[in-house]
Amino acid sequence: MALLESILFFRKAALRNDPPGPGRINSLRSIFGLKNDRIGPIVRLHEQYPDIALCRVGLQRLYFLNKPELIQECLLTRHKSMHKDPYYFFLKLILGNGLLTSEEDFHLKQRRMIQPAFHKERIPEYGRVMLEEADALSRGWKDGQELNMGTEMMQIALAIVGKTLFSSNVSHESARVAHALETILDQDQRYMAPWGGLLAKLPLPATLRFNRALQELDDVLYAMIEAHEKQGDMGDVLSMLLAAEDEDDGERMNRKQVRDEALTMFLAGHETTAIAMTWCWYCLSQNPAVLQKLQAEVDAVFGDRENITPEDYPKLPYTRAVVSETMRLYPPAYMMGREAIEDTMIGEYTVPKGSIVIVSPYVTQRDERYWPNATAFRPERWTDEDAALKRHKFAFFPFGGGKRLCVGEPFAWMEGVLVMARLVRDWTAELKPGFEVGYDPKVTLRPRDGMPMIVRKRVR
Repeated sequence: MALLESILFFRKAALRNDPPGPGRINSLRSIFGLKNDRIGPIVRLHEQYPDIALCRVGLQRLYFLNKPELIQECLLTRHKSMHKDPYYFFLKLILGNGLLTSEEDFHLKQRRMIQPAFHKERIPEYGRVMLEEADALSRGWKDGQELNMGTEMMQIALAIVGKTLFSSNVSHESARVAHALETILDQDQRYMAPWGGLLAKLPLPATLRFNRALQELDDVLYAMIEAHEKQGDMGDVLSMLLAAEDEDDGERMNRKQVRDEALTMFLAGHETTAIAMTWCWYCLSQNPAVLQKLQAEVDAVFGDRENITPEDYPKLPYTRAVVSETMRLYPPAYMMGREAIEDTMIGEYTVPKGSIVIVSPYVTQRDERYWPNATAFRPERWTDEDAALKRHKFAFFPFGGGKRLCVGEPFAWMEGVLVMARLVRDWTAELKPGFEVGYDPKVTLRPRDGMPMIVRKRVR
């Protein structure tokens, strides 16, 4: 039987029209650069094979897509033939069966129950909290002070997600949460390896550290859940999760599922936005003309008003363009993977069941074919309506796409725009002299060694 299956496998392979690529390689490490550089190898791969590339590791086939039309097929047109790839096992260890890691009918059911929390009518209320926290952060900075901007943005994003989603002041927990999250992310290589499932079961020191860190996050989350169960509806997202009923069967989430969804939003809701804002400060420090134009818009919109409101959000198109251009060059979710659950077509090629398909916003969003002068920081790209109409939708996909488009995208846009506008009104920041910025690409595209900056009070 095994012999027959092998014959059929190689017969199908011989008949298949495979895309170009480097052929068989020794290990995933040679593609992903798991030790030091996960981005460079994929950039170089697409320099040689611009649209699609096939690599083989043993019997495993990996398809790397870079053409927007093919990315659209993977994330949207053929989404029913694709699941999250096996390397999401690492995220599943953390998030359980939350919205980011669940599949098919269960995912659709959960999305229906969570979607109302991010309805456009609720976003302005969240905006008030965003601005309150930006005010508090601004008051705490001192002229000439050296700060790790990555830490500052992580703290404000954590405070915002705590208050808007859970009506909780988690600022006193920020150090605890940050340390736990750092411990967990430091082990992503272990658990994303093919033997990660085995490592998760062995009582090794690293595994025990991982489990303790995860327990820290659980302690924070379950404390908030218990408070909501005692106090009743608090008008926030966690209250909605506890009260949500499926429109088809009236079923509610159990406590474990509430934990999984809450932790997914808790981590995704501050990690990615904080990283985007950190890179935004870096880009502004390197592009003084952009900073001046941004300050001019902010000053024109706010004037001498002390209080900024969520209603100011639509009046800040250039600020949004700055955030957009930052996420084009430095997308927090820099790589996404899918596994074909059945034979399916991507472009003119058959992708066999069990194959892994990789797309990278970082690579596609820096491709000169879709972004002229691609490595330059030019927010004006986003105010050019003609260029926007010509650009393929999947040439820019920092929030994913299709049925798995990030449910919190409107929340993230408002947070990035309002927080940056509020802080830029009163402050500028310059990179610490002599500091070399690098990447620390784990689950997200963090800057290596943080982002030490010196803040200066604006004189207006």
